[in-house]
Amino acid sequence: MSGLIGKKIGMTSIYSAEGTVAKQIPCTLIQAGPCVVTQVKTTKNDGYEAIQVGFDDKKEKNTPKPLQGHFNKANTTPKRKLVEFQFNKNVELGQEITVGDVFAEGDFVDVVGTSKGKGFQGVVKRHGFHGVGGATHGQHNRQRHPGSIGAASYPARVFKGLKMAGRTGNKRVKIQNLRIVKIYPEQNLILVSGSVPGAKNSYVIIEK
Repeated sequence: MSGLIGKKIGMTSIYSAEGTVAKQIPCTLIQAGPCVVTQVKTTKNDGYEAIQVGFDDKKEKNTPKPLQGHFNKANTTPKRKLVEFQFNKNVELGQEITVGDVFAEGDFVDVVGTSKGKGFQGVVKRHGFHGVGGATHGQHNRQRHPGSIGAASYPARVFKGLKMAGRTGNKRVKIQNLRIVKIYPEQNLILVSGSVPGAKNSYVIIEK
């Protein structure tokens, strides 16, 4: 597995000619890199082989002293986001990795992001319940309620995992098998088909 750290820019759509019919494809624009190799992990020192890459510059005054020394070893500025990848190519400490070094048009990638947080929500919004139903026969204030959740005297409890109201979103989500439609190497941008979790300008991890 190899990949890059990126930032979700937003969504758009393009037209692709398939036969005689033009098909509209919803796409997400992602700024992928450039990332800097901030650490090279080896089996001898760390027990496994991987590289740690950093993305997006950060002010030095907002970086703890131990991390400042960590970035100084790689001869780079402090970074906001650090992620590990198992890279197939030989890379060196401080090396810059661009989108053209990892991806090509037509590749299929997995994108990991944090979904939008929507706070505490009821069962209709959180799980797609239809609600109790009509407003007649004494149901004047039950339209969006979950209904009965308990059982009889046995088991006399509510089962774990029952779909109920609660905090929605703000979770790590992976979307698999998104095709890279277009790459803009000069701007470090890639266009992937489909949607990507997260809000605009949120960090995402693109895995190949």
